Amino acid sequence: MDRIVATAWRGHTGPGLRHNKIMIISSPYVIILSADEHHELTVRASSARAAHRDVVRATIILAAARGGSNTGIAADLGVHVDTVRKWRRRFCQHRLAGLTDLPRSGRPRRFSAVQVAEVKALACELPADTGLPLAKWSCPDLAAEATRRGIVASVSASTVRRWLAADAIKPWQHRSWIFPRDPDFAVKAGRVLDLYARFFDGDPVGPDEYVLSADEKPGVQARQRIHSSRPARPGRGPLLIESEYRRHGTLAYLAAYDVHRAQVIGHCAPTTGIEPFTALVTKVMTREPYASARRVFWIVDNGSSHRGWTAAARLADAFPNAVMIHTPVHASWLNQIEIYFSVVQRKLLTPDNVASLEQLAEQITAFEARYNHAAQPFDWRFNRDDLDRLIDRIAA
Repeated sequence: MDRIVATAWRGHTGPGLRHNKIMIISSPYVIILSADEHHELTVRASSARAAHRDVVRATIILAAARGGSNTGIAADLGVHVDTVRKWRRRFCQHRLAGLTDLPRSGRPRRFSAVQVAEVKALACELPADTGLPLAKWSCPDLAAEATRRGIVASVSASTVRRWLAADAIKPWQHRSWIFPRDPDFAVKAGRVLDLYARFFDGDPVGPDEYVLSADEKPGVQARQRIHSSRPARPGRGPLLIESEYRRHGTLAYLAAYDVHRAQVIGHCAPTTGIEPFTALVTKVMTREPYASARRVFWIVDNGSSHRGWTAAARLADAFPNAVMIHTPVHASWLNQIEIYFSVVQRKLLTPDNVASLEQLAEQITAFEARYNHAAQPFDWRFNRDDLDRLIDRIAA
């Protein structure tokens, strides 16, 4: 440490004037850095991401290596002189390793590992199974229930949240799902996936054969905003949409998507049903290349307008080269037309602002033409192998 020796004497610069003389003796811990140590400390001292304490310690050692005194370094850095003495001594004794904090015992654990595990197990139970009138757990509810059951004497909601975060358990969130209940799920899904890969019953789909994915988008609303929308502008923020609107009714959008040619053929109708769907089929099958095709496969879900063998027979009677293929029950996600409908929803219908059903139908038709002009087939990657893994996971 610095040793300070003070002496005093009377001078003759003025009558009765006393001068104090202070001599500072340098620290016994003299620091001489190697090239590697100097480089490492310089990097630490200039780092914008390192912890502040590491920056200060590196700066102290660099200043000491330049011959600075403890008191001078402390004054320059705005720290206590004892802090400079501590890290100077630690560096001389242990070099760079001496600049790290010593292990600390910390506060004793308040909760045992068993208590933490029991709270996590409680979070994995459904509240309804415990007799509580709750649909899902929150951290305050879990803390209160753990205390009520005697798992812990008391615990805060933030502590419970920290425990659950360690295992990524979030019981306050939920996601909907449907268990496949179609007994022929694997067979029907495999047939659809084969058609996407241009196979049917083990044989390649020929160049004069086409795969269409068809469905309806019902209940498309024609809503007119009370006030005009305001476009985004610098300094004002995003597009502004009036929240109030007038209703002008709903319509249905029926469409067929050519999976491999990425073309959509659709039309709008007042509602869904056998008659509007038959009109869509007629519109498609009476135009080329489908009218003269060897076979046209229609992939549909199990909606009421095209459900079961009767719908398949009705299609075949009207157009002998048409073959209806049904997806499994509750597996519309296998139908690629749903991807196109999501594009329509995101790009055209959200946000909406139309003055009539006629204007809505015109916009949908115009969007369809625009989409067909530049569309590319969807990058469909779910195949037979993925289906087998899904079925194994469901079975497990």
